[in-house]
Amino acid sequence: MKHQNNNMSSHTAGVIGIGSYLPEKVLTNADLEKIVDASDEWITGRTGIRQRHIAAEREATSDLATCAALNALRDAGMNSRQLDMIIVATFTPDTMMPSTSSQVQKHIGALNACALDINAACSGFVYGLAIAHQFVAIGTTKNVLVIGAETLSKYLNWDDKSTCVLFGDGAGAAVVSKTDNGSGILGWHLGTDGTQPRENLMLVGSGSAKEQFTTLEQRQNYISMNGRAIFKFSVDILPDIVNTTLRKSNLTLDQVDLIIPHQANKRIIETAAERLGLSKEKFYVNIDRRANTSAASIPIAMVDARNEGKLKNRDIVVLAGFGAGLTWGGIAMKF
Repeated sequence: MKHQNNNMSSHTAGVIGIGSYLPEKVLTNADLEKIVDASDEWITGRTGIRQRHIAAEREATSDLATCAALNALRDAGMNSRQLDMIIVATFTPDTMMPSTSSQVQKHIGALNACALDINAACSGFVYGLAIAHQFVAIGTTKNVLVIGAETLSKYLNWDDKSTCVLFGDGAGAAVVSKTDNGSGILGWHLGTDGTQPRENLMLVGSGSAKEQFTTLEQRQNYISMNGRAIFKFSVDILPDIVNTTLRKSNLTLDQVDLIIPHQANKRIIETAAERLGLSKEKFYVNIDRRANTSAASIPIAMVDARNEGKLKNRDIVVLAGFGAGLTWGGIAMKF
């Protein structure tokens, strides 16, 4: 990773700054025991989660995204007026219209940037990086801010222990720009299988589909999940994401310093490591402290890994996201 350089010759597109933000409130498993029929032992054993951050009542997704954005810009040594584009990956937007990215643009004063939201669920940040890479690599855009941000706690059924124990709130961001020191995005792989039942993982009561409203009382919105189906999909797709991304990037497993997967479930990550024949230490895990923050999961993990000294300059890292849609995506980069 490097800070911005005005010499743009012989360049590629890479991440030059990262930042994250987590709400102040922390909800532990001990706290959850008081509101749902699930023990700390039960939650930890099945998921690896011990606590999660929860947004304040008046804290919107754009608020979290703004804080992460400012931290990433500071890390990149850049000001907001240098941005050409802002991409926010989220399925918990402030409103369906206007976009959450437009509110981030306003909050950070990025008046020269266009702004768009994307929704690829937990794969959203990886999709956003791939989009940013294309714009920067072909030279039409210099600096793109990619943000993954979610306020999932506002869409949980707190009587459903199969979902409410899994999710948390947060935001992470990365600045993608031109690099010329050998660092940069080396390759990526994206995929979707929309033929799978959307009921396996969906935000019930949202959107325009008629059946969304005919089966619900008061049109309540909440996350619904078929845990068994999603677990099977995840343990199958995660090793494939890693292998396919490396193949498309002309890399091999033994060249990889760190894999940062979406933090959905510790057992999913451990199973993927076993299937790939890798040590569990090759995978970065922070789900115990952050829970599943969907599109924010990977960028938050990147910041945590760097802060802990597990992600270093010049490391070869693979980012691997998977989620509702069903979507998946991988990015290989030299950090």
